Amino acid sequence: MAFESLSDKLNETFSRLKGKGRLTEMDINEAMRDVRLALLEADVSFKLVKDFIAKVSERAKNKEVLESLSPAQMVIKIVNDELCTLMGSENRKLNMSSKPPTVVMMVGLQGAGKTTNAAKLAGMFKRQNKRPLLVACDVYRPAAIQQLETVGKQLDIPVFQQGQGNPVEIAQAGIENAKRYGNDLVFLDTAGRLHIDEELMNELSAIKKAVNPAEIMLVVDSMTGQDAVNAATAFDEALEITGILMTKLDGDARGGAALSISAATGKPIKFVGTGEKLDKIEAFYPDRMAGRILGMGDVLTLIEKAEHSFDEKKTLEMAERLKQNKFTLTDYYEQLTSLKKMGSLDDIMGMIPGMNSKKLQGVKPDEKALSTTEAIILSMTPKERDNPAILGSSRKKRIAAGSGTSVVEVNRLIKQFEMMQSMIKQFSGNSRKLKKLGKFGGMGGLPGF
Repeated sequence: MAFESLSDKLNETFSRLKGKGRLTEMDINEAMRDVRLALLEADVSFKLVKDFIAKVSERAKNKEVLESLSPAQMVIKIVNDELCTLMGSENRKLNMSSKPPTVVMMVGLQGAGKTTNAAKLAGMFKRQNKRPLLVACDVYRPAAIQQLETVGKQLDIPVFQQGQGNPVEIAQAGIENAKRYGNDLVFLDTAGRLHIDEELMNELSAIKKAVNPAEIMLVVDSMTGQDAVNAATAFDEALEITGILMTKLDGDARGGAALSISAATGKPIKFVGTGEKLDKIEAFYPDRMAGRILGMGDVLTLIEKAEHSFDEKKTLEMAERLKQNKFTLTDYYEQLTSLKKMGSLDDIMGMIPGMNSKKLQGVKPDEKALSTTEAIILSMTPKERDNPAILGSSRKKRIAAGSGTSVVEVNRLIKQFEMMQSMIKQFSGNSRKLKKLGKFGGMGGLPGF
């Protein structure tokens, strides 16, 4: 995940501050020097780092902070506040037209992921009961139209295209088509280039003038660092972008682009891509991201992911079964598959306060354990899943052979399952707690944790 290195270094710095009790100005100066180096290594621009450190230092050296009962916590809060400000202060929603359809013009350099993320964004709003339409305005890149149609089909979202025609006329025809068929959101997938040139900007300006979009969404690749910031500045000067969608935030990018781009352009990051799958996109919240960078976790995003991944009807049914102590390996398997939908175990742990990698070295989640558990349960008969007590040595050998595992691993799974059952008995009688357990599956008892 982006920011991992930055997060580790900042947490190391603040751990030293916490260990000192009362702080002096010299302590603050030393900490700010470490923060400065960490931000520069994360590829944040020198000017932004200089301004950031100046603001934090001025607030941190305030007499009230230095003489407070927990000065280190006050300094961390100040850094958190300034990180939020740097990334845009608050979540900004998509601009919506008062009269549908709302037109969203997707722009960006070639390779940033414009086409895929136009579809991801359309899919996100479809899940919110909108009726999006994708319009293929990239008539130059080979297979661009076919790619848009493929991702549109996967998400069951209609795609309007007129082949290798005039991009301005295609955009206009697409909007008319949306009006005719009741689509309330139109995403225009425009052409990109390997680098910014006059021809590209002229074409995009012509589309903007012809359709007057409510939103001009710039798609940038977080892996390109300060190049992404430079591209954003150029697009903003030519088109007056209204928002930014940052891709590949799940990769090993140093994070400098996400910290710099909003401050450099004055335009908010509205959405972030967090994986290759078409549902891996989410709204960007500066305060939540700041919390994750500082090791405070991101419980709200974790809850939202859980609500999106866990079926409410099944959750209630499971809560009812838990009340009656009827928790089977089939239920265990369903919780496992729902957990996998939430993303990698590393990401989930990163959202839990205090679970940063430095604090819990050697307790990293085992992604492979999820797949192993899945294979073992699927190798059992329905009767065995409902009543693991009947699993004797011969049955265990058969299950191990069928799942490509060992009897030891089968026994380990049964032990984990028994631990979950024991946990459920402790909760029995408390409906509210059982419902929560039904949603999160008692993650500590699941494989990989």
